[in-house]
Amino acid sequence: MNIKFSRHARRRANLYKIPEDSVREILSDSDFSDGEHEIVKSVPGFRYPIKILVAVEDGTITVITNYPLKKGKSNEDSL
Repeated sequence: MNIKFSRHARRRANLYKIPEDSVREILSDSDFSDGEHEIVKSVPGFRYPIKILVAVEDGTITVITNYPLKKGKSNEDSL
């Protein structure tokens, strides 16, 4: 599968220091049908899980955005 990054996704990855290789590895482990998908996965070396939004069309995966999901993690910390 061909994986492309939108300009926004590249900027978010640079801002939060998320390596493109990590995102590609997460996406290569998944099987997608056409449409939009949301992936939340813990990545070693990051305090919070990474959220990735992708759009799949004709076998091409386009990463729309990716960022640390701080909101969901804060609820677990308070328990």
